[in-house]
Amino acid sequence: MCALFKRKHLDKVLQGTKTQTRRTHKQLWKVGRTYAVRDRWFSKPAGRILITRRFRQRLGDISLEDVRKEGYETLESYKKAWEEIYGPGSWNPELVVTVYEFVLDAKTSKLSTAGENRRL
Repeated sequence: MCALFKRKHLDKVLQGTKTQTRRTHKQLWKVGRTYAVRDRWFSKPAGRILITRRFRQRLGDISLEDVRKEGYETLESYKKAWEEIYGPGSWNPELVVTVYEFVLDAKTSKLSTAGENRRL
């Protein structure tokens, strides 16, 4: 199993500026387990993340601290990114999502310079 991220979010994960993600899917990642991260199903993994915490939360209850853990400076910029992923008008403050906190597994993740392929 792997964790898929849009390319710009995957880059934030690999840079360490994104340490939290909200998901609407039913599939649950397990705390204490590592997952390969990639931007497409059949691409090579760019690294691995270790899930450190999982909880449920209304989308509208996101704090500014959480927005920053998502890799954004403002709630508005995060809302815009949400709607880029899930579609226009998809931001629903009442929507309950699963929140995952994670750390980049530095032992298996190797950052490459911009423009190069990322490999484990």
